[in-house]
Amino acid sequence: MPIIYRGHSAGDAVRLADLTAVAMPRDAISADWFTQTVLLDPNFDPDGLIVAADADTGDALGFVYAVRAGRGIGPDPDGGWITIGCVHPDARRQGIGTELLRRARSFLAAKGAAWVNYAAYPLAYFVPGLDVAAYPDAARLFERNGFQRLYTAAAMSIDLADYAMPDAVRELRATRIAEGYTFGTAAPDDLPETLTFASQRLAPDWGEAVRDSVLQHGRIDRVLTARHPDGHMVGFATYGAYRGLRERFGPYGVDESCRGTGLGKVLLHDTLARMRAEGAQSAWFLWTGENSPAGHLYLRSGFHVTRRFDVLRADLDH
Repeated sequence: MPIIYRGHSAGDAVRLADLTAVAMPRDAISADWFTQTVLLDPNFDPDGLIVAADADTGDALGFVYAVRAGRGIGPDPDGGWITIGCVHPDARRQGIGTELLRRARSFLAAKGAAWVNYAAYPLAYFVPGLDVAAYPDAARLFERNGFQRLYTAAAMSIDLADYAMPDAVRELRATRIAEGYTFGTAAPDDLPETLTFASQRLAPDWGEAVRDSVLQHGRIDRVLTARHPDGHMVGFATYGAYRGLRERFGPYGVDESCRGTGLGKVLLHDTLARMRAEGAQSAWFLWTGENSPAGHLYLRSGFHVTRRFDVLRADLDH
């Protein structure tokens, strides 16, 4: 079968989304999601969307999306990312995956990137990394091509059908309020401080996640805050921020100076209670360190691990 490799062209959103349903069924995407996360990525370069196609029929056999750091990234200015890629099961073991990776790495190196991660792209990722249990062939492909595991991200969820805030959390909440801490829903005038706090004190892309969520969905009531007795913000949480999915929890965090006070636990359960009151049957997220303080808090609060994703990295040869 003669194969050609090309950049983005008209019709790719639909044809490549359809390909994911066959090639990566646990992580199949829609054309709308592809459009939002790839085509509307502020760093999108049509040459970074590399498609392997049947030269005779034009059918897409595989693809990979590579993106160079640029606008909106924050740290890691030397980086490049591969956020998604797959090969049709009937076209595997013909070198297509290897060639797609080679071309993606060459594209990123030519743009000045020193390394490439799969995936963990702060602005727009589909999953944090590679689910080795679901895609062992892909794991071997990345390993053959020099990728090594940086760390493992754990996806977690909790059933909210019978959720009720634990009495111990209610008591802790009352104690902190008596000390002068406040918990509540963000008002419009709280948003600038929330965005600054999220991006400067927690993670560079979290402020943008909150901004985009409110702009796209208008749900300021889904942003919760915690404030110190002196009035400054020390924590925030939100849900429905990504693609408007009500049951997707986060981003969420508490300032490092206040950790160990139980504010994170209160804010977590305030958010779960709000989600349940809105009719959510579960709460889930894609990324935490399973053995981190946050990971332990989630597990103690009733979350369980649903999947694990290896974040991979390879150096680029210039």
